[in-house]
Amino acid sequence: MNGASRFPALLEAFFVDRLIRQRQASAHTITSYRDTFRLLLQYAQQRLSKAPSQMTLSDLDTPLLGAFLDHLEQKRDNSARTRNVRLAAIHSFFRYVALHAPEYSGLAQRVLAMPSKRYVRRPICFLTPVEINALLAAPDLTTWSGRRDRALLLLAAQTGMRASELIGLRCENVVLGVGAHVQCLGKGRKTRCTPLRKETVSVLRSWLRERQGRQSDPVFPSTRGQALGHDGLEYILNKHLAAARRRCQSLAKKRVTPHSLRHSLAMNLLHHGVDRSIIALCWATSRSRPPRFTCRPTWSLKSALWRRPRLRPPAPPAIDPAIAY
Repeated sequence: MNGASRFPALLEAFFVDRLIRQRQASAHTITSYRDTFRLLLQYAQQRLSKAPSQMTLSDLDTPLLGAFLDHLEQKRDNSARTRNVRLAAIHSFFRYVALHAPEYSGLAQRVLAMPSKRYVRRPICFLTPVEINALLAAPDLTTWSGRRDRALLLLAAQTGMRASELIGLRCENVVLGVGAHVQCLGKGRKTRCTPLRKETVSVLRSWLRERQGRQSDPVFPSTRGQALGHDGLEYILNKHLAAARRRCQSLAKKRVTPHSLRHSLAMNLLHHGVDRSIIALCWATSRSRPPRFTCRPTWSLKSALWRRPRLRPPAPPAIDPAIAY
């Protein structure tokens, strides 16, 4: 097999054999890797004047890959985090190349030595209870879409579900009887059950009664009856944020995303004295350590943390003098 035919075969085997069959990667991972190589092949075609079917692995050396990563930041306005995600996909492919094409071990070693770019970790945006109430009051409850949006935002604010979990929620995943909860398959393929408050149960019960969907239907459909996408979720949030900013001026200074509601719940729990390890357990994180809180805390949160009494370790048990050495 010559070099021109080796690269397409390895790339196809990486997706079909490595990601799908062996690792059983999620659809989000496969989509991210696909987009990375789609962008890379488009850039290499313009840079080398070669069709992707005629490229070899030697063409994808570190100078080209470094120029591609700079192109993402400078021309496509990608952040350093997005650049690192693209580089992680390239690293994964060349680890596969090192095992299945050892004649390219030197190339794989050079590519794998390319470091991730460091970046400044900015404070995470979160909403205060007043701001969340202003957001929940924004939807127009006299319309079908307004009642859907109200239920969607309330569920997101109360459970801290990720965007992918919200849009992937089905009617069968919502239990409104005794022990009301929602069940979702979250990050890391972990099933998470989150209890619901009475207010959320009441809103969801009314919405599902109006929704009249089957068990496999999405809880929050679009106007066409299909499941919402990430763009649709961001559109709903931005639409009601515009109305909420007229009621709450502090929202005008914040860049709010669907993930901000998740951080808002975490900060609200921390404000009420919940331990970080408990928050990590509720969040079903894949790491064994508690999550890092890089949010900018409010003055009331700082005061509550300062007033919290420090826990002292229990005193050791008394030793009977008769058995003491």
